Amino acid sequence: MRNHLSVLNVYKKKTIKSEVVTQLLYGDTFKKLEQSGSWIKIKNNSDNYIGYIKNKKFPSNHKNTHKICVLHSNLYSKPNDKNKIFKKLSFGSKIKVTNKKVNFYKFDNLWIKKKDLKKISFETKDNFKNINKFVNVKYKWGGKHFTGIDCSGLIQLFLNFNNKFCPRDTKDQIKYFKKKIRINKMRKNDLIFWKGHVALIVSKKKLMHGYGPLKKVVTMPIKKAITTIYKTANLKVTGVRRIT
Repeated sequence: MRNHLSVLNVYKKKTIKSEVVTQLLYGDTFKKLEQSGSWIKIKNNSDNYIGYIKNKKFPSNHKNTHKICVLHSNLYSKPNDKNKIFKKLSFGSKIKVTNKKVNFYKFDNLWIKKKDLKKISFETKDNFKNINKFVNVKYKWGGKHFTGIDCSGLIQLFLNFNNKFCPRDTKDQIKYFKKKIRINKMRKNDLIFWKGHVALIVSKKKLMHGYGPLKKVVTMPIKKAITTIYKTANLKVTGVRRIT
């Protein structure tokens, strides 16, 4: 099955009062494990994450051809600027292009600008190229969307964009990435972990993370982040991993 909504919340339990554990973006596919009333238990095909979604009429899978490469992309009912609609797709969303007209591509009876897309096979040499586009995006537990994202979702989103597997949660990410690095040997694109938290090293002295206490994605001096997290949450760094 395929998600055809801009973003779809996946819940821990069969109630919207439950915790949102992750989100499906447009074009993400999943397996239906079981149905219970108005809820479906699903497994996300990209990371095997299991949770519950509200039962809707979802389309069947197809082979996506392109992905969104900007923070968010406007959609149009016709291939011109005058026919913009309210709906937007977030970075990393996937579509199947069925028609092309000058600077617009058609998918699912909608149109999108060609400049906002890359082919599904496209990868950047730097896994986290342009991650700065997410600076100041709102922090949202379980989020993976331009309207809200969390620390581990941000890491997963960019690795998935580059066709690389990445677990959803920090506890699984630190186990999956095997190459351990000493804290004084960190370099750009290493991941630094605390219990329940992860940040990306973006330079010799700075890191970037979806940071709950500030309610947004921020860059911070590495030393300040380590000190602040220890002082406010009593958490020490649990490890540094290099993606190989």
